Amino acid sequence: MKTSALPLQEQFGPIDIYLFDQLLKGRIQPEMTILDAGCGGGRNLVYLLREGYEILAADADSEALSSVRALARMLNPSLPDSNFRAEPMERMSFDDASADVVICSAVLHFARDDAQFDAMLQGCWRVLKPDGLFFCRLASSIGMERQVQQIHGRRYKLPDGSQRYLVDEELLMSATERLGAVLADPIKTTVVQNQRAMTTWVLRKN
Repeated sequence: MKTSALPLQEQFGPIDIYLFDQLLKGRIQPEMTILDAGCGGGRNLVYLLREGYEILAADADSEALSSVRALARMLNPSLPDSNFRAEPMERMSFDDASADVVICSAVLHFARDDAQFDAMLQGCWRVLKPDGLFFCRLASSIGMERQVQQIHGRRYKLPDGSQRYLVDEELLMSATERLGAVLADPIKTTVVQNQRAMTTWVLRKN
């Protein structure tokens, strides 16, 4: 069956709409190697696997990683199991500059503190090729500064009851400069009414 004949939901799976936007912009092409750092159950990989992309993935949760391996065997059985590794993003064993695109969706806000946030970010950056694309979605305080409660450092309690490491625009711009990167898109934040704010941070590696 051709992919185009599938219902959209089956074709793309529960892909992040902002990652879908990068596909629409032509920034993710079939000849590229894609690494999903902190892949979870593979929600952003359904379309990419089905279309035959070279996929690498890592997650500290071995059960989640097993689910991704099973998904890959079903949708793209040519990929070796060694492409899918149960390891945290700050200690991924993939080679330096091995991915054209690194996806890091809803992961960095689980950092305990500044040191772990930086280690996780550097882990992603290390494996990205020059001129590669870094796509990141993470919780922030942008637009909800008065609705989050500081626990310590950048750890906050959100109105939805969760606790997250929250970034703001100043931190993201400082990190962009420190990495020697450029913004591929303006920083965009979606405020979910009285619950949380999610920010999209897309970089190009110089």
